[in-house]
Amino acid sequence: MSLLRDDALSVAFDHAAARYDLMVAASPGYHGHLRRSARRLGLPDEGRGARVLDLGCGTGASTAALLSAAGRADITGVDASAGMLERAAVKKWPAGVRFVEASADRLGEAGVEGPFDAVFAAYLFRNVPDPDLTLAAVRAAMAPGARIAVHEYALSGNPLHRALWTAVCRAVIMPLGRAGGDSGLYEHLWRSVLCFDTAAEFAARMRGAGFTDVRVLPLPGWQTGITHTFVGRAGA
Repeated sequence: MSLLRDDALSVAFDHAAARYDLMVAASPGYHGHLRRSARRLGLPDEGRGARVLDLGCGTGASTAALLSAAGRADITGVDASAGMLERAAVKKWPAGVRFVEASADRLGEAGVEGPFDAVFAAYLFRNVPDPDLTLAAVRAAMAPGARIAVHEYALSGNPLHRALWTAVCRAVIMPLGRAGGDSGLYEHLWRSVLCFDTAAEFAARMRGAGFTDVRVLPLPGWQTGITHTFVGRAGA
């Protein structure tokens, strides 16, 4: 399957940025699932004093989810799409939130320096060309024992969940993308999930990158078996 990568993917997200919030709002449970995954970071005292990295922040939906769970944290949102960050930047945010244009595996080049006490990455890893390289870069930016929550489309491995994902994409997601002129991005969404790790495979990938206490947690609704939260800690 042909997937969008690097600059081509960033350009596709730039093009879709103006309509992206409307598109995701049409997905049942989208924002609620992000908030649930952000809460699974388990940051104490609403994140007071914590430095949190929001990787693949897009237009700020994941940032808002983090604020609902850790409103006292300092949050750095990072995304490779300038168009998506422009949409995020015009929203109202507390003083502890900032946004930086950068690739997830080249944070230092953009001045994003650790150590971070927590990392939240939503819908990121299936879009990077080398998930292991990105996990290594993320791990290097984290303090020992820091928490991570990855919110990602990673199929369970059950053929029924794979078939359901394709049915939803063909009936709803890709037609909406075509109507908005963003068919390439939403076809990429469909294909990228089919090509990506299963939930068990991605959990094993995290362990291989040095994360400990890795757990795979389900999400409710139609995304059960399709979207998962992966939680863990940076090893010493």
